[in-house]
Amino acid sequence: MWKRFRSDRHRNLLRDEVTRLRGKLRGDVTKGWRWAVTDVSFEVPQGGSLALVGSNGAGKSTMLKMLVRVMFPTYGTITAQGRIGALIEVRAGIHPDLTGHENIFMFGSLLGLNRTEVRRRFDDIVQFAELEDAIDRQVKYYSSGMSMRLGFAVAAFLEPDVLVVDEVLAVGDAAFQQKCLDRMRDVMAAGTTLLYVSHDLATVEAMCAQSLWLDHGVTRAIGPTRDVVGQYRRFVENIAREQHASSEVNLHVLSVTDGDGGPAVANRPAEVTIEVTADHRREIRIVIGFTEGSASPVFLTEDTGPVESGTSVVVCRIENLPLAAGQYAIWGTALDVDGRTLSGWQPIGDAPVAGQSLLQAPTGVVRLSPVVVDSTWREG
Repeated sequence: MWKRFRSDRHRNLLRDEVTRLRGKLRGDVTKGWRWAVTDVSFEVPQGGSLALVGSNGAGKSTMLKMLVRVMFPTYGTITAQGRIGALIEVRAGIHPDLTGHENIFMFGSLLGLNRTEVRRRFDDIVQFAELEDAIDRQVKYYSSGMSMRLGFAVAAFLEPDVLVVDEVLAVGDAAFQQKCLDRMRDVMAAGTTLLYVSHDLATVEAMCAQSLWLDHGVTRAIGPTRDVVGQYRRFVENIAREQHASSEVNLHVLSVTDGDGGPAVANRPAEVTIEVTADHRREIRIVIGFTEGSASPVFLTEDTGPVESGTSVVVCRIENLPLAAGQYAIWGTALDVDGRTLSGWQPIGDAPVAGQSLLQAPTGVVRLSPVVVDSTWREG
């Protein structure tokens, strides 16, 4: 698929008109267009799941809108079998001047169902959305969370052949988010195909077997979710490194080992050797954390002590590294004794970990951290 849009309209000023006329005289006929999606192809089998990941403006929502025929590709072909249930925006398919009751029947008719089919599922939709006391109220008086619950319930309980979900779970509370994930798991088990867009990579890993990473409308990677999400996380880490300038104290990871020169291994001791460069001798607090592509660490460790002017080396020993095998980043910051930041929270090195792989969680179970814990099982 390819999709282009006309560039943003310019101001109606004389100098802007002159610029446009000069472009036309030079034969510049493409300058007024921008490509949002460029040569993207994929196939999802019935009952399969695919996530679209990438930064804002990567073309994810444009892709979904073409799939549900809200817009059409400039070039290319889309083939989808069966009824598509789409929840692309919080109020997608929901009219604010109608009541929740009326919206359920209207949305059902848009999906090709008759009133009898919608009526058969009506009670389940209302109960799932937790709107028993507000179903006869106009939707414009709903909160954002209530609108989202109604939209998701209608899209999921009308049993579409393809369910398209775009970043809507972030609006609900934690309990309702889990209800949505459980419902998505149920419809997938019944043979529904899932297309999912979210910046929450934990839910992406929980729901989708395959992922497509888009970057400025171009496919950067497609394949098993764990592999694609790992590549995307490392890309985010590299951008974060480039955005941080030098400061009063600079931290840099020299090595991450098992303490004997070998690679760090899950559930074994590990040592992180850090080079510290300071502008003068001072007492500092160093905090480091292991992350998977974001600024939010899986765990933190810290130490306070003096550093000399110039370059020195400190070693952090972790007696039992709880991370599964994989590629991690180490983020760090340095503060003085008064809590003033000397070095901002930023990536300071890579941390490859060998050993036990991460266990596959059941579909719909969101794992917040890639930790592994040794355990033994026996009959009680």
